[in-house]
Amino acid sequence: MMAFRKDYDGGEEQEIYLKKMRDAWPRQIGAVLAAVIVAVMGFAAIAYVPAGHVGVLTLFGRVTGDVLPEGTHLVNPFKVNNRMSVRTHELKEQASVPSNEGLIMTLDTSLLFRLDAEKASQVYQKIGPRYVEVVVEPNLRSAIRSVTSTHSANALYTGAREEVAHKIRDELIRELAPRGITVESILLRDVQLPAMLKTSIEAKQQAEQDALRMNFVLQKEKQEAERKRIEAAGIRDFQQIVAQGISQQLLTWKGIEATEKLAASANAKIIMIGSPRTGLPLILEPRD
Repeated sequence: MMAFRKDYDGGEEQEIYLKKMRDAWPRQIGAVLAAVIVAVMGFAAIAYVPAGHVGVLTLFGRVTGDVLPEGTHLVNPFKVNNRMSVRTHELKEQASVPSNEGLIMTLDTSLLFRLDAEKASQVYQKIGPRYVEVVVEPNLRSAIRSVTSTHSANALYTGAREEVAHKIRDELIRELAPRGITVESILLRDVQLPAMLKTSIEAKQQAEQDALRMNFVLQKEKQEAERKRIEAAGIRDFQQIVAQGISQQLLTWKGIEATEKLAASANAKIIMIGSPRTGLPLILEPRD
């Protein structure tokens, strides 16, 4: 009887232990699940926005309108942080466009633009993250065609590039600024014309340069001729002034002075009587 009692008591204790274990297992699973949920919710409540970006928050697919700046933020764990870049981007475009004469040209352009941080939620809601492909590229192509069609090929190839770039930029600003996209500048990298037209334009430019060079040469020759004329007029005026101050008496007196100086020298001389008009002797030194 004693042995049976002992076995009975041991089985009862084991049964109690197993019952406690069965009761504790759900509580342990619940605690683990709760810890996991808390960890996930805590991690989801931290929103990180890298440099040069903003975070657009959505709640169950709805744009809340909240925009997070750069840095780490605590948010509603049910909100999703959608990062969008606000840095300056370059969009290159090569388009075949017509001039006002109907000639087809190839125009290489670069558009510098960025997303307006204050309108990031509006862009995300109405256009989406692919706003470059959806809005920017089509408007750039349209603006290029619209502006170049009002200019001649010669103007685009020579001096109107800056004007065309300004007009394209103004049209893009008018179209993209209300959509939350800031246009910084438009650059015309290259204009490629048909080979025959390019050759004729270059020949015309060369002829214009030659004409300008010839005009410069003619202007220089005219200036030189004017200088010589002024110089000759000055010499003539000088001679007239000098001639007015010279008389026959002065010339005779200067001849007498010269004769006296020659006669006073110690060298041997040959004296020839002067003509009756002047009466001055001609004195010559003999040679050995």
